[in-house]
Amino acid sequence: QVQLVESGGGLVQAGGSLRLSCAASGRSFSSYVMAWFRQAPGKEREFVASIRQSGGRTYYTDSVKGRFTISRDNAKNTAYLQMNSLKPEDTAVYYCAADFVVYGSSQYSGSNYDYWGQGTQVTVSS
Repeated sequence: QVQLVESGGGLVQAGGSLRLSCAASGRSFSSYVMAWFRQAPGKEREFVASIRQSGGRTYYTDSVKGRFTISRDNAKNTAYLQMNSLKPEDTAVYYCAADFVVYGSSQYSGSNYDYWGQGTQVTVSS
């Protein structure tokens, strides 16, 4: 079992930056694949980024490549999402997710993650 708590959301102007944090409690944080998803009003939840257990491999949806960076600090049981050059279309509730066993294309689907945080709102004004 792992509990996830996101923080760091807020209101920012287009072109600005935010860093989201996902603090995990429970055992074996380093054994989990960590991911960020987002859901905008009236839209389905979508994959944003994921990072493998060791932090050596990262994956991004095309719309955030080059702007967002996912990272993790296993000693602090925390995952991060650094978001730069934010755009109004990045406005959404951002969720972190974790799972032991997510491989390949399955990591892009939220249904394959067992553990979720409560979400943090990110609003980008134009």
